[in-house]
Amino acid sequence: MTTSITPRETCWKNPVHFLAFGCGSGLAPKAPGTFGTIAAVFFYLLLQGLSLWAYLGVLVVASVVGFWLCGRTAKDLGVHDHPAIVWDEFCGFWITMIAAPAGWQWILLGFALFRLFDIWKPWPISWLDKKVHGGVGIMVDDLVAGVFAFACLHITNLLFSMVKF
Repeated sequence: MTTSITPRETCWKNPVHFLAFGCGSGLAPKAPGTFGTIAAVFFYLLLQGLSLWAYLGVLVVASVVGFWLCGRTAKDLGVHDHPAIVWDEFCGFWITMIAAPAGWQWILLGFALFRLFDIWKPWPISWLDKKVHGGVGIMVDDLVAGVFAFACLHITNLLFSMVKF
């Protein structure tokens, strides 16, 4: 099923699409996932001051809503996982940054780790990407990439805290 609707036409007219396209960041002509993650960093800066429980609450709501946002937008466009849909990158990056240490170096490392796992897609991320469909399928591989990046970020922090310079 294909449709004549393009992301550029609908992003600014449909609030569901606007969110699914990462407030327009997914419209980048090259590397929309990277641009979506860059946009997620700016929102993370607003979220990082929340308590851990409030941050997790926002993340859960954003992810659950994301299943619907991404699925609805994909259905409207007639494309399973259109590159412009980057809400999944938002949520995946925010998972990466759960309880992250303060500082730009940690934000940059979290960004790099999330993009690495999102692009590389080691097992089970690749399996989920191929086997799970709909809005859940669009979201789940990025959520798991976020978990992998989260683990690497916190292991790195642990190792750095153990080494005295």
